[in-house]
Amino acid sequence: MKIQNAFRAGLIGSLGVGLGIILMTAVQSLATVLTYIFIALFLSLGLDPAVKWLETKKFPKWAAIATVVVGVLGVFIGVLFAIVPAMIDQMVSLWTHLPAEITQLQTQDWIAFLDKQFGDVVDINAVIAEIGKFFSDPANISKIAGGALAVGVGLANAISGTLIVVILTLYFTASLQLVKDTVYKFVPKSRRDNFIRMSEEITGGVGKYVVGQISLAVLNGFLAFLVLTLIGGKQALLFGFLAFLFALIPLVGTVLSWILVTSGQLLLAGPETALIICIYFLIYMQIEAYVLSPRIMNKAISIPGSIVVIAALAGGTLMGVLGALVAIPIAASIVLVVKQVVYPAQDQV
Repeated sequence: MKIQNAFRAGLIGSLGVGLGIILMTAVQSLATVLTYIFIALFLSLGLDPAVKWLETKKFPKWAAIATVVVGVLGVFIGVLFAIVPAMIDQMVSLWTHLPAEITQLQTQDWIAFLDKQFGDVVDINAVIAEIGKFFSDPANISKIAGGALAVGVGLANAISGTLIVVILTLYFTASLQLVKDTVYKFVPKSRRDNFIRMSEEITGGVGKYVVGQISLAVLNGFLAFLVLTLIGGKQALLFGFLAFLFALIPLVGTVLSWILVTSGQLLLAGPETALIICIYFLIYMQIEAYVLSPRIMNKAISIPGSIVVIAALAGGTLMGVLGALVAIPIAASIVLVVKQVVYPAQDQV
């Protein structure tokens, strides 16, 4: 009897391990699809406050959802046809003229100044010449780009992934309340009211956080593009878009935008333009940190600054930019659960 029980336990255990391996393999295989779903759900929570705001303006629910959906589609199509072609042209132009721009640095006065100051330590002109030679070699360019086929496949995947995310976002936005109601039904009735209250508070905070972070990123990208255009910067649209993308990263995004745009303009447009854009970013970062961000984010999340930093670093390490973006609202949700569930439970012991 004991041998039979031991065999049964071993069999059940091995089956459990095998099932776990199968599930982990399935999750790994569906990682891309799950990422699309997660991003779309995250964005739909960001659109939900707009739907609720329209409902407060006497819009019927279906009309509020339709208005938001049409607005998102309009923005997506507008960006796709108005901005993307020009940005691709600037990317191609930058990539084509990059070797010549690097080589031309040797004639710049500020390079001569640096060479005079640090020439005994490092030969700056020789370094620039080697970098220009590297980028002039088609074999090296192919290695960096991963080959023309890989670039084409990557671009096609990016476009298809964006379309999938947009479609899923619109679907989740239209059916978000239905999804919530379905989840709520799995909670026992005695705890359902408290669960609904906490869930609405969490999803509302996440939605406001998404709106706030995207708003700051759009403002950062637009102002960078505008300043570059006014001062005669090079590839203004491309660098404005890069500033928008980097600004999506919490905490350090604007700093990365500052470094990238300033370095790019120093290479392409010269030290005067780089100095102006550098000063602009220094001023903007102060305004964002002390004026814009507190006003936009004050109703979204309320967690200690140390947890914000730790959450962003952990999320970025695990899932890259997406992880850094979603880590803060997840941390805020955990803090809320601890305050409203764990602490009261401990007080009753």
